[in-house]
Amino acid sequence: MIILGLETSCDETAAAIYDSGSGLRGHCLFSQVETHAPFGGVVPELASRDHIRKLMPLVEAVFEQSGVQPRELAGVAYTAGPGLVGALLVGATAGVGLALGWGIPAIPVHHMEAHLLAALLEPDPPQFPFVALLVSGGHTLLVEVQGLGIYRILGETLDDAAGEAFDKGAKLLGLPYPGGPQLAQLADQGRPGRYALPRPMRNQPGLDFSFSGLKTALALQVRGKGGVAGLTEADRADLANAYQEAIVDTLVARSCRAIASTGHTRLVIAGGVGANRLLRERLADGLSRHGATVYYPRIGFCTDNAAMIAFTGCLRLAASPDAFQDLQVAARPRWPLEELRP
Repeated sequence: MIILGLETSCDETAAAIYDSGSGLRGHCLFSQVETHAPFGGVVPELASRDHIRKLMPLVEAVFEQSGVQPRELAGVAYTAGPGLVGALLVGATAGVGLALGWGIPAIPVHHMEAHLLAALLEPDPPQFPFVALLVSGGHTLLVEVQGLGIYRILGETLDDAAGEAFDKGAKLLGLPYPGGPQLAQLADQGRPGRYALPRPMRNQPGLDFSFSGLKTALALQVRGKGGVAGLTEADRADLANAYQEAIVDTLVARSCRAIASTGHTRLVIAGGVGANRLLRERLADGLSRHGATVYYPRIGFCTDNAAMIAFTGCLRLAASPDAFQDLQVAARPRWPLEELRP
C-alpha cells in the first residue's frame, strides 16, 4: 500500500510518499520561516498563499524523488486539522482533488495523531501501549496510547503550551522569530542558578500543565532590568538558561509522574519541542530511574512534516478500507483528539 501525504496545517508545506512494504520512499518540505520572520509570527493569509504556490511543485518533486507513479497509489492522506483553517483548506482541496482525479480514497488525518505516531517511522519503533508527551505548537498533552485511535488524555495545559512559552519568552528577551530554537541556543551560553523562576503546578496533584505564570515571572525580571534595552548579553543568556530549565523541569516531572501512575515503560516524545537537547537529556535521566525508555522521531520529524501524515493515512486506510469513500473536503481548525475512534 503506497500513500501520498500532504501537510499544510500552519507554515510548513510538505509532501511525502510512504510504502507499507518498504517504508518512507520520499519526503519534500518547504519552510516559510523567512516569510513570517519580519512579522514575529505566522501570518495566516500569507501562509495560505505560500501553500498554494508550493504544494503542487512539492508533490511533483516527491514523485520524482521516490520513483513512484500516481497509478501505484492506494490513497492520498492530508492534514484535515487542527490548524489554520485557510492553510488546511489548501491541502484538503488539493488532496481530495488529486484523489478524485486518480480514483482513489482521500484520507483526512488528525495532525496530533500523526505526531503521536511519528516515532513509529523509526528503525526501533515503540510498541503499544505507551505514554506520549505531545509538545507541538499550541499543544501540550500527556496521552495514554493503547493503539491506533485508542487515546486517553492524562493531562494538558491550562493556558500556554510549552512551545508558546518558548516563543513568548524569546520575544520578551528580544530574540528573533522563530523564538524557541533561538532561546534554546542562547540558554546554552547562560550561567545556571543566577535567576530563580517558578515551576508552575509542579507540586500540584494530577498531570496538567501551566506556563503563563512562568512567562509572567520572566517578564517581571526583564522589567526589573529596565526592559530589553537594559539587558546585557550575559543577562539575556542567564535568563534564557533559567527559563528553559523551568520549562524542561516541568515537562520532565509531569512525564515521569505519568509513567509512574500508568505503569507503562515507554514514553514517546512528539512535536517540535521534542527536538530540545536539554529536554532529551533530562528525560533520559529521569525515566531511567523508573525503568522506562524514551522514544523520539528523528529531529526532522519532530516538527510538522508530511511523512507522519502519509504514515498515519496508511495505518487508517489499512484498518478501515471502506471508511474513506466519501470525497468531501474536511478542514477542522479545532479537532479534539478524544473524538478519534479506533
